[in-house]
Amino acid sequence: MICIPEKTERQRLEKGLSAEVESLFEQSGTLYQTLRLEYRPQQVKMAYATACAFEKNDALIFEAGTGVGKSLAYLLPGILMAMAESRPFVVSSHTIALQEQIRTKDLEGCRNLFRAFPDHLPAADFKVAMLVGRANYLCTTRLERALRSKIDLFGTREQAELERIRLWASSSQEGLIEELTPPPLPEVWDWVNADAGACNPRACMPERCFFRRARARLRKANVVIVNHSLLFALLGAGAGAGGESTGVLLPQDFVVLDEAHTVPEIATEHFGLRLSAYGVTLGLKKLFNPKTRKGLLKSIGRPDDLEAVVKALQTADVFFEEIREHFLQEHRQMRLRQPPEMDTDLALPLKQLAERLADFGDKQPDAERDELRDHSTRLLSYGNGIDRFLMMAEEDHVHWVERSGRHGQGVALRTAPLEVAPYLKEHLFSRKTAVVLTSATLATGNTMESFCTRVGASSNTTEIVSSPFDFRNNMRVFIAEDAPLPGRETARLDADWLADTIAFCANRTAGGSLVLFTSYADMYRTADALEDVFASTGRPFYVQGREQGRSELTRRFREAGNAVLFGADSFWTGIDVPGPALSQVVITRLPFENPVHPIAEAKSAAITQRGGSPFLEMTLPEAVIQFRQGVGRLIRKKSDRGLITILDTRILTRTYGRDFIGALPQPTFRRFSRDNREQVFQPFQQELST
Repeated sequence: MICIPEKTERQRLEKGLSAEVESLFEQSGTLYQTLRLEYRPQQVKMAYATACAFEKNDALIFEAGTGVGKSLAYLLPGILMAMAESRPFVVSSHTIALQEQIRTKDLEGCRNLFRAFPDHLPAADFKVAMLVGRANYLCTTRLERALRSKIDLFGTREQAELERIRLWASSSQEGLIEELTPPPLPEVWDWVNADAGACNPRACMPERCFFRRARARLRKANVVIVNHSLLFALLGAGAGAGGESTGVLLPQDFVVLDEAHTVPEIATEHFGLRLSAYGVTLGLKKLFNPKTRKGLLKSIGRPDDLEAVVKALQTADVFFEEIREHFLQEHRQMRLRQPPEMDTDLALPLKQLAERLADFGDKQPDAERDELRDHSTRLLSYGNGIDRFLMMAEEDHVHWVERSGRHGQGVALRTAPLEVAPYLKEHLFSRKTAVVLTSATLATGNTMESFCTRVGASSNTTEIVSSPFDFRNNMRVFIAEDAPLPGRETARLDADWLADTIAFCANRTAGGSLVLFTSYADMYRTADALEDVFASTGRPFYVQGREQGRSELTRRFREAGNAVLFGADSFWTGIDVPGPALSQVVITRLPFENPVHPIAEAKSAAITQRGGSPFLEMTLPEAVIQFRQGVGRLIRKKSDRGLITILDTRILTRTYGRDFIGALPQPTFRRFSRDNREQVFQPFQQELST
């Protein structure tokens, strides 16, 4: 149950949440004195608009530039509403970094603020819970079962890993996989995590089970923190408030989605199907692996049960190999426009095995019955998913097959909605509760029409406030006017010019440079050409995808102070490195998405069919938002200064270039070429050194 505040706290909002928030954010008020923050009218405007949306259970799409202080603008009204009305307040973000900032810094700031207000003192007792996927938690009940059956389930190496998990569990506070170093073997963790029907309220008590304990905390929480991937995975799987109850994820909740520019892509991913050869095979081998002679059915199964598993494994191998031969010999992905004709039927043996396990499981003791039922449900889901895929049952979905796994050796069946807007409208904007989407980059030009259409919020309130930072004085923009245009004919020249220009740009500042690519091939080719150059000058040099992960690369880049970091894809967004450690962002190409992915290809075809322009309606708006995200990596706090250097001449020569120039927070720029670059950059280098 949600904690019920004292009556006096409810009475505090009798004049309205928006009025209370307005007084809370007064220019000379306690908020700015207590938290020692600078007064920002943009933050006040956002807080008031958010409070109004919460009051009226409305939707709000709010773009707030970097430095506005979005988190406090939605957290303070959200906590007051949650405590006054005994409703859960759900805050979702895309990156782990923002989640941690909210949990460890922003919420504590809110707590300290409420403690400074005698009238709001009860609100300081708000409770917080992190919502983490079930598979991240250890289930001690399943661990005990795995230990009892370890000889039947695991080989020597896996048994040693199981013992390591047992020792860790005795001292763990949260039972989360991230606490285990090194990470556990996936094939062992899959037997002991809480993502199974066997981890249930009947078998697992909060005193013993980490997941049940976390769920108990969740039920008492006033503020629930989650990430977008889990939120949409749950909604896509049919979880959430549901039924006649208001609320998105939890009954009676109200929701803020920060970093909302990522919502369309992430939601599209989770409102479809992903069924891989690896997943199906792993599920079957957990029952019985004919090579190791291990598995759940090893000791309790009958000979014909083991034979049914072996038959399903053989059929799965043939089925997915057939997919590979027909569609993936020359392509990593292939869109299907009509139902594929398959010689092998994998769905039938999976469904038959699921029925066998269900019947057999009913005759087993509780421990085995729960596990067998879980496997039965999973296999039935696989079978139904394969049937739906092969029949193309979801008419509004794009269907494709792709290579999967780290080395592309696996095979996966994929579907995704052609348009995610109807799904978001159903799961977010039709739930009779407040839903706020916010980010620093939602608009194209001065309108959010494109974004609102993509998320199904075209009739909802939108607002835009600019950043309070002084970009005109603290940012300089340089654009190359001699960059070779993309194309095969200029590929070699482009590679040489790019490497030479990046080396020059990196030396224009004593701080760090983040170099953003749109192509991994270009990034690695340029990195190979410059590795020795940076080594000779003593500059730390990091490249995405080589050795360290994204978080570790960002940490090293931040700590080095003068490093060069090459990044693509996810490095355009969510990287927060204030100070001289990031003094320059180099954009090697305008971030146009190549419409070869099946989803982009299908959307493009649909727009063309109705007489529209895929470039103007889809490609350009998405590229401008990505561009704004990349530029936004530079100035992260008021005192930051630095360079934006753009190495794509199309921003000067193409008509659409004005959309990108208009998206720059600093409207003036300087052109440069290889011939005059020393003279063009020199004045600002002198400014940086003063």
